[in-house]
Amino acid sequence: MGDGEWSDPGPVLMAVEVTAYDADADRRDRDEKPRAYAEAGIPVYLLIDRCSREITAFSEPDGPRYERMRIAPFGRTIALPDPVNLTLDAEPLKNWVS
Repeated sequence: MGDGEWSDPGPVLMAVEVTAYDADADRRDRDEKPRAYAEAGIPVYLLIDRCSREITAFSEPDGPRYERMRIAPFGRTIALPDPVNLTLDAEPLKNWVS
C-alpha cells in the first residue's frame, strides 16, 4: 500500500501549498512536503503560511532540502526565482487571515 504510479516531476516548475489550521497538515506542509519536493527536484516550493502571515519561496533543491529561502510578509511582493521568474504581489493575501 502507498506504492503506485506517480507522475514525472520533471516538467513541474513549482509546487504551492497553503497552510491549514491543523497540526498534522502543518507538519506536512513545513517538514514533509519541502523534503519530498526537493528530493523530486521541483525547482520552487511556495509556502503560503496563514499563521505567520508570510510567504516562503524555497529554491535550489539539493537532495532532501532546498538551499535557498526567500521570505516576505503578506502585503509585500516576493520575487520567485528561476525557472518561475516572476514577482508575486502578496497584498491580497492579507484578506485571507483575521
